[in-house]
Amino acid sequence: MVATDFKRFMNHRAPANSRYKPTCYEHAANCYTHAFLIVPSIVGSTLLHRLSDDRWEKITAWIYGMGLCALFIVSTVFHIVTWKKSHLRTVEHCFHKCDRMVIYFFIAASYAPWLNLRELGPLASHMRWFIWLMAAGGTVYVFLYHERYKIVELLFYLAMGFSPALVVTSMNNTDGLHELAWGGLIYCLGVVFFKSDGIIPFAHAIWHLFVALAAAVHYYAIWKYLYKSPSAELIRHL
Repeated sequence: MVATDFKRFMNHRAPANSRYKPTCYEHAANCYTHAFLIVPSIVGSTLLHRLSDDRWEKITAWIYGMGLCALFIVSTVFHIVTWKKSHLRTVEHCFHKCDRMVIYFFIAASYAPWLNLRELGPLASHMRWFIWLMAAGGTVYVFLYHERYKIVELLFYLAMGFSPALVVTSMNNTDGLHELAWGGLIYCLGVVFFKSDGIIPFAHAIWHLFVALAAAVHYYAIWKYLYKSPSAELIRHL
């Protein structure tokens, strides 16, 4: 009886190079854990734009905000389609690709405020455009080899997440780097659940929560150290 109830919350692990099929409960958790973050991400992005003092800060806030909002919106839509419209295989496959592709651009967008608004050395400054080149490369990889070499895709994500960190940590102004490091650690811990479908119930939804927490830590660091204005000024402008 216990085993039967347990199966309601988790299916068997998927074969190699095949997608895991979540239970109905897992589908719901996958949707809600990112859907509830869409509005906060839009509000947070708008706040950074309002706090911008010049055009370059506004552009950077727009880039970061678009990456942040796109991550939660595309993820939510994909999981809804997978849950409610799983018979539309072509549409589901398309959104699954988009879900994977947007992660690359989210990583690039998350680093954009640090690379764009902090003073960097002549060599480090090349990372401002190189990270977008990596995102484009990841997109091409997903388009050509989607779901064929999962471990390679995971390593690509990790490499893209750590490469710019080497540049950011070399900045003269190190304010906010502790939060940046903590956010990165939370993402890394979440990867354990990202790869645990069929082993841990609701593993993917738990991964979503790690993503949300890490994104919140990074947002806090960006707001506090790159955009923050006095509380009185903020209240006056809202």
